[in-house]
Amino acid sequence: MAIRAVIFDFGGVLCFHPNDEQVANAAKSIGVSHQTFLESFWGPHRLDYDAGRIEPAQYWRIVGAHAGIEFGPARVPELVRIEIDFWSRFDQRVLAWVRDLRAQGVRTAVLSNLPRPLGEQLRATPGFLDPFDHVTFSYELKLVKPQREIYEHATRGLDVAPHEALFLDDRPNNVAGAQAAGLHSELYQSWEGFWAGDTVKRHNLPRPSSV
Repeated sequence: MAIRAVIFDFGGVLCFHPNDEQVANAAKSIGVSHQTFLESFWGPHRLDYDAGRIEPAQYWRIVGAHAGIEFGPARVPELVRIEIDFWSRFDQRVLAWVRDLRAQGVRTAVLSNLPRPLGEQLRATPGFLDPFDHVTFSYELKLVKPQREIYEHATRGLDVAPHEALFLDDRPNNVAGAQAAGLHSELYQSWEGFWAGDTVKRHNLPRPSSV
């Protein structure tokens, strides 16, 4: 069965991960080490934040407690902005391919675990979501990858069967979750690595002119 839709993760696929300088600046701004910041930021509470089960002020209180710092309410907008800036370096090569896919009749979607402030920022960014036929953001559904229902939301929104969709994500457990839900799914680690592999050829997808 031909692939009729390609579904893209956001962080690490449509945009780059925060670089070392960004993380170092964030850690310095709150007075902790690089490693402590990362451990606190990505702690076990993170999925609750992405699922919309806790609000930004509570999330950052938990991050601060893990790092041994107390964040007052006045600090929260600054911390939210730090995270939004983390994920603001869009990979224009991937976005150009999204437009190519759609122009050639392949449906496109975003499926991402992300918190409300980031999702609202993306929805407010002029033109960013225009190339996509459907958007699935975790905080809006109170679901997170790799839960089966979040993949089903994406395929329903695209009006395709799971086996007609290809999902790209940079985390192996999310790739496995998509496969368990019946989608084709591939691990995406970099633009260069993706095109060096055979994913596009195996699924008979169009290549962008820039590759």
